[in-house]
Amino acid sequence: MEMAAQRLLFAQMLSMVCMVQSIIPPEKKSFSYASYTTVFKMEDYNATMEFYWAPFLVESNVDPPTMRYGTVVPVVKLESISKHGDNWKNVDYLIFNTYIWWRYPTMKALQGSFSNGATDSVDIDQNVAYERALKSWAKWVEENVDSSRTSVFFSSMSPTHMKSSDWNNTNRIKCWNETSPFPNISRIDVGTNWQLFTTAVNVIQSMKIPLHFLNITRLSEYRKDAHTSIYAAPGGKLLTQEQKSDPARYADCLHWCLPGLPDTWNELLFALIMYRT
Repeated sequence: MEMAAQRLLFAQMLSMVCMVQSIIPPEKKSFSYASYTTVFKMEDYNATMEFYWAPFLVESNVDPPTMRYGTVVPVVKLESISKHGDNWKNVDYLIFNTYIWWRYPTMKALQGSFSNGATDSVDIDQNVAYERALKSWAKWVEENVDSSRTSVFFSSMSPTHMKSSDWNNTNRIKCWNETSPFPNISRIDVGTNWQLFTTAVNVIQSMKIPLHFLNITRLSEYRKDAHTSIYAAPGGKLLTQEQKSDPARYADCLHWCLPGLPDTWNELLFALIMYRT
């Protein structure tokens, strides 16, 4: 199984590892880390789970994992995907996702090639750029994936809970100190970009090979309580007490706690895999 995308899918990969690792003897399982990949190996089952870092799926200047916590403005090469795609071949399950890094209303698209040292870019509307990138991804999948061997999934966007005003709670700061989900109300608006959601659905529906859309967006919108908040570890380091006392600046309302919501995503994924078999 391989997961290709951003840090949010990494939480899903870790959740899956937690679900299966307890039945595997310590000497028969291992974690390994490379520049772009994190691999969990299960020797007795001749199986691995792999996470591959490619935040835009297509090539970008923030592809190197060392750029995960940087402040560089992303530049994407919207038709260039083979650099990453060569690492996604010949696996049993592929789970893709890309959304959070598409947060700029205007994206910078490279003119030329990163390998040739090109730096010139043009500004492209976020929605147009997202569609072009997904069409490049879809073309790669259609040309390189044998659907009789590999099952392909695309996970929908994971929402954030950055503004407590979205749920009319003026006594809270972002998602800090939220301890329960939204009640069962019909309308939630936490800033999810539904236009990008629709773009993903349309591209997937136009594809010529079987692919399942794993829709985790709406159910995740309810979980304002499920983020790491002041218990986050940006760059692998826990917040200091001083940082924890400033949730307006440091509360992480993007990533998710484990155990937590990503376990639900994996239960849905497992159900889909079993249904397809």
